[in-house]
Amino acid sequence: MPHSSLPLEGRAAIVTGAGRGLGRAEALELARLGAAVVVNDYGQPGRDGSGESSAAPAEQVAAEIRAAGGTALAHTGDVADFQQAERLAELATEEFGRLDILVNNAGILRDRMVFSMTEAEWDAVIRVHLKGHFNTTHFAAAHWRERSKAAGGPVYGRIVNTSSEAFLAGSAGQPNYAAAKGGIVGLTTSTALALAKYGVTANAICPRARTRMTEDVFADFERPVEGLDPLAPEHVAPLVGYLASPAAERVNGQVLVVHGGMVAVVERPRVQAKFDSKQETFTYDELDAVLTPHFAQRPPGETFAAAEVLGLKRQ
Repeated sequence: MPHSSLPLEGRAAIVTGAGRGLGRAEALELARLGAAVVVNDYGQPGRDGSGESSAAPAEQVAAEIRAAGGTALAHTGDVADFQQAERLAELATEEFGRLDILVNNAGILRDRMVFSMTEAEWDAVIRVHLKGHFNTTHFAAAHWRERSKAAGGPVYGRIVNTSSEAFLAGSAGQPNYAAAKGGIVGLTTSTALALAKYGVTANAICPRARTRMTEDVFADFERPVEGLDPLAPEHVAPLVGYLASPAAERVNGQVLVVHGGMVAVVERPRVQAKFDSKQETFTYDELDAVLTPHFAQRPPGETFAAAEVLGLKRQ
């Protein structure tokens, strides 16, 4: 079935955390596909959310889109603030007359082992990632629900959330980040079920990309001498464009890992083994008899490394 070269023409999108890295690449891709874009970024210089906020990152990306012939405007509010997230959703409808696409990407890092992490470090990451995703989703969902009621049927709505493989297999020094990203998957699947009848889809991506957020994670992964870096954010952006498009109308409630020319659809958790009690309920001794041998094949304390889940290898 042929598709327009501008599948998002006439659509309006919001991309959070779009002043740098992944968000910037995603905003540029949506604009390239024809969407008008609200470029949101709080503009703090530190990847831990430190420093004074600045309008410069969001405005620079919006200017870049306009220079390429697209339509964009900047928003510098904090998406983790409920009222500012509401204003962000209103801005799209006021300026572009509609809101069709929401890409949640904003985030910070406060890495530390769980036994060393402070309450403030936990709260800050959960606030920006998980609450930030909820805030914007809440106002976009309310907008689409009202539009659907007025139209008497489904409307066009796309949500693309940003999770991480840290939720799949843990990340020892990132308990706050891994928890937030797992929560985003739960938010995504719940939202997908709730909004499907209104014509809205919600999906989550787990991107591998070299950005200021991941400079430590990928420090040992060499950049190629020639050609595009396999971990460049530009590899992730086309999937976001696709999920935001009409072509992805049957993709809903999914989690997709993406990097360097690879997209993997993550299967929902499956039962690995099942044991039935020979009595009305299990006793400690019976559980010891069936579960201990099952896990005895693994070394004590072994878990799955995120790099092993989908075969990430060091270059």
